[in-house]
Amino acid sequence: MPLHDVGYRSWTGRRLPPWAAAGVIATTGVRLAWTSRWLRRAVVFAWSPALFFAASFFAFEQAVEEGRFASLQERAGMGRNIDGVGMLGTILADTLGQASAGDRPADGTPDVVATRRLVWSRLLLAFMRAPQTVLLAVVVGLVAPALISRDLRAKAWLVYFTRPVGRLDYICGKMAVLAVIIAAITVVPAVALWFAGVLVSPSIRVVAETWDLPLRILAASVVLAIPTVLLALAYSSLTAESRIASFAWFATWAACWIAHASLTTADLVTAAEAHDVAAVAIAGEEDVAWRPAPRRLNWIARAAGLDTTIDRWAWLSPYHAIGVIQAGIFGVESRPRAIVPPAIALAAMSAASAAVLAWRVALPTRA
Repeated sequence: MPLHDVGYRSWTGRRLPPWAAAGVIATTGVRLAWTSRWLRRAVVFAWSPALFFAASFFAFEQAVEEGRFASLQERAGMGRNIDGVGMLGTILADTLGQASAGDRPADGTPDVVATRRLVWSRLLLAFMRAPQTVLLAVVVGLVAPALISRDLRAKAWLVYFTRPVGRLDYICGKMAVLAVIIAAITVVPAVALWFAGVLVSPSIRVVAETWDLPLRILAASVVLAIPTVLLALAYSSLTAESRIASFAWFATWAACWIAHASLTTADLVTAAEAHDVAAVAIAGEEDVAWRPAPRRLNWIARAAGLDTTIDRWAWLSPYHAIGVIQAGIFGVESRPRAIVPPAIALAAMSAASAAVLAWRVALPTRA
């Protein structure tokens, strides 16, 4: 009667690469998340703002092609036509290309290359900051809370960690699920906008003039993805109820936004009061009722980097902090006083979220 060795034996099959486990977790998570009808609608809706920005690219390049590149006042003095799509492009050049107004050749018109880079950079920055980041916060709030909390509720780690899956593989797989969604909402539409600008430009040389913008788009998306993904997964790992994690995610964004708006408004009121008091002292008046000076806060102008004031409370809000760092990546913001505090705040938030996430994922294996 033959004897069979039922003990441990060495594996003779083909080993999978180290990232295979994370890839399987990621593909399964993306496939399950894509079954949500709301997620599909949100991703499709996230592409709708790209139509407006694509029209802006077309209008600007139409103005360049028609030679209507001086300011409106200069072109009116020279008797040039100021109607049609080219006029809209000239308005964009006057508004978004302000920094290049001093770079003028002998004919008095701005440098086309410098203005194009600045206008394209500000359009892409406004696209990523104003509509896409807000939509991304909503989509991440729909997908991320269930990624780990569902595993905790179903005790899925009994299946995960009885296989050759490590803690890092598990975390990277879950992060990759959100990374794919973020790329579908931010990277792909922004690169498509850059490609549309190349197609409508009068010369193929625009590729050599703006070749680094897709790389800046990728870097800005990474800056957006790392803190948001880590924070969302940390909330998901702290509870087995995805509703609680979702509430914590949206409450964090709302509370930080309200705190930033309140402190910014207080600064505006204080500055207006100091300005009025100084005006009264200069005029020699003693009894003048104080009235705050009206000031319009243009959200799109701030998103495009047109508001040059330093937002000293940006580090309080993830949305505003990410926006400042993205402005630095696109070359719109270069002042260390504006960039360093939000960068430190985002780094601290990412480190704390990563520590909580690693601790919570390893906790079931130690129980």
